Amino acid sequence: MDNILSSQIAEIVKQVIENIEREQSSDKCKNDCVICKSRESCTDGQIPVGVSNRHIHLSERDVETLFGKGYQLTPFKDLSQPGQYACKETLTLIGPSLRPIENVRVLGPVRGKSQVEISTTDSYTLKVKPPVRESGNIAGSAPIIIVGPKGIVELKEGCIIANRHIHMSPSDASVFGVKDCDYVTVDVDGKRRTRWFDVQVRVHKDFRLEMHVDTDDANAAGIGNGAKVKIVK
Repeated sequence: MDNILSSQIAEIVKQVIENIEREQSSDKCKNDCVICKSRESCTDGQIPVGVSNRHIHLSERDVETLFGKGYQLTPFKDLSQPGQYACKETLTLIGPSLRPIENVRVLGPVRGKSQVEISTTDSYTLKVKPPVRESGNIAGSAPIIIVGPKGIVELKEGCIIANRHIHMSPSDASVFGVKDCDYVTVDVDGKRRTRWFDVQVRVHKDFRLEMHVDTDDANAAGIGNGAKVKIVK
C-alpha cells in the first residue's frame, strides 16, 4: 500500500465521491450495523444476538477530513448498547484489490482513533489481512483507505475483524458466574447447530445483555438479529 495514492486509486476515489454525492439525499439506513432495539437483563439463561455488519468508527479529526471542517455526525438510530448509535453517514473502503466496498455505515460517537470492522468475506474483497481483535485493540492491525465526500483517510492500522463477544451488566455477570474479560463457550441452536469457542465476556454497568457476532458467523449458523444463544457451563 506504499503507492496507494497512485493515479489509478485517484480515479477510483473520484468515482466513489461521485457516487456518494448522488446518494447523499437518501436517508435510508443501508447495512444496519447491529440490532437497533433495547435489551433486557437475563431472565431465562438465554442471550440475545445482535448481528454486526461492516462499519466504521471515526476520530474527530478524521470526521473533518472526510466530511469537512467542523462537520458533526448525524445520529440515525440508537443501537442496543446505551450511548451508541448508527449515523446517517456512510463511507467507502478501498484496499489493495482496488475493489471498493461502498455505503459502509459510520457509528457514533466519535472515538480517539478511527477503526474499521469488517468480516472475513469483506477481507477477501478488499484483499486486506485484518487480525481478529477486541474492538479498540488496533495496534499493528491492517491498513485501509476510507473515502468520504470531502477527502480520504489512509489508516496505517485500524482494520480488524471483531472477536465474538458478549456485553453484559454486572448483575448479568453474577447470574452467569463470569467476570470481565473471561472467555466462554456458546451453543447456538439455529438452522445449523453451532458451538462457538473463545467468546469474550465484556462487563460494564452500562451494558445491556447481548452477544455480538458478524455476518459471516450469523450466516454460517443460520441465525439473525434476535436469535438466542446459551453459555455452556
